[in-house]
Amino acid sequence: METAAYWVAQATLLGFPAALTFWFIIHPFTQWWRRLGPVKTYLAVIAVLILLELLLFLFSQPLLRIHFGVSLPLAAIALFLFLTSVYLGILLLKHLTPAILFGLPQLSRTRSPGKLLTQGIYSRIRHPRYLQGGIALTSLALFTNYLVVYLILALYIPLIYLIVLLEERELLARFGQKYQEYSRRVPRFIPRLLPPRSSR
Repeated sequence: METAAYWVAQATLLGFPAALTFWFIIHPFTQWWRRLGPVKTYLAVIAVLILLELLLFLFSQPLLRIHFGVSLPLAAIALFLFLTSVYLGILLLKHLTPAILFGLPQLSRTRSPGKLLTQGIYSRIRHPRYLQGGIALTSLALFTNYLVVYLILALYIPLIYLIVLLEERELLARFGQKYQEYSRRVPRFIPRLLPPRSSR
């Protein structure tokens, strides 16, 4: 179990910072990236992410030095949270195409705003993908019990909030009043127990 925790922590160290960096590169500069086009954008972004991954890999040993040991009670909580994140992921896959997952609507050179997701899980919460990521990362932190994974989780919360603000600015520019009305009906992070009447 200790070996599994180490490799999960290693994968988390390499995976989550890169994912956050991807969205931080895309969202603040969507207008500029849109002019560049998706292919050139992804080539540039992937180059940056590869450099980041190499740096994290080179420093992974000192970053993974502090380990509190695998705890069975924490691992049990982690399993519950992980299954919850899997369930949310299944709900998300009903609505998210690969193009949406990789941000292609934001990068499209056409002026078509695309489709605003308001059905299913999106009728209960505006950013289920980021909630799912937070739950998954919490489960990984509890299972691995490595200090660096807890630090990534601590950074995830404010960074995701900032990413959400940038994303909402971009969605407001694309969808205007339609997104304003949707924002008034549906909360950001805490799901409604029942969908709003207007979405039925």
